[in-house]
Amino acid sequence: MEARPILHVSQVGINFGGLKAVDGFNLKLYPGGLIGLIGPNGAGKTTVFNLLTGVYTPTEGDIVFNGERINGLAPYKVTRKGISRTFQNVRLFNEQSVLDNVKVAYHSLASHSIFSSIFRLRSHFIGEKEMEAKALAFLRIFQLDKVKDEKAKNLPYGGQRRLEIARALAAGPKLLLLDEPAAGMNPQETKDLMELISFIREQFNLTILLIEHDMKLVMGICERISVLDHGLLIAEGTPNEVQNHPKVIEAYLGEEVVSSHA
Repeated sequence: MEARPILHVSQVGINFGGLKAVDGFNLKLYPGGLIGLIGPNGAGKTTVFNLLTGVYTPTEGDIVFNGERINGLAPYKVTRKGISRTFQNVRLFNEQSVLDNVKVAYHSLASHSIFSSIFRLRSHFIGEKEMEAKALAFLRIFQLDKVKDEKAKNLPYGGQRRLEIARALAAGPKLLLLDEPAAGMNPQETKDLMELISFIREQFNLTILLIEHDMKLVMGICERISVLDHGLLIAEGTPNEVQNHPKVIEAYLGEEVVSSHA
């Protein structure tokens, strides 16, 4: 009997005016998988992430997460269901501390009430202490604990990327969506990121879907890859199958890239 996918995207599409940004997109993610989503700029990859996280509502098709249809849910409700994401361009609270950036995720899931926060009741302080302890634990994993009091904007780019992933994980997701996590990183930072992604998948029992243009990263850690071009899914398979697929070579990879990863 086939295991039930944690995410099942069926014939999903969205129009912006007369433009079909995503058309008939299908995807199945199984628990614990690490899947890549690649394609040329403008292929619709980030639009797919926006559809999965409630930023956009599909014009057609179904998105089923953990057996529940989530079409049209607000982003904060999608997060509470167990889907977290990072962004193509780092989005942090730049003037807030590194620690506070992670604590934000816990505040969105906090069990103490607004009433207890306003009147500074005991439950509020217990909740705050628990959140701080959990946030510090995440910062240690990402080697950011020693800069916990620094403003987020003062971190080097690679540190900001790690902080964004830490914050996404703090929401306790079952599915983590990473949008170009290696963008702007040097080769050593990218190598460290590959190890980090593999580590957090096992450590937190995550399913991960990532968008990335760095083919060394994609081919190095992803088990399966889906390829978009002009909103259409043109290929899906293992890294070896995808990098040798004629449509993928023509639309995206090119002969030189394929030969360098063969």
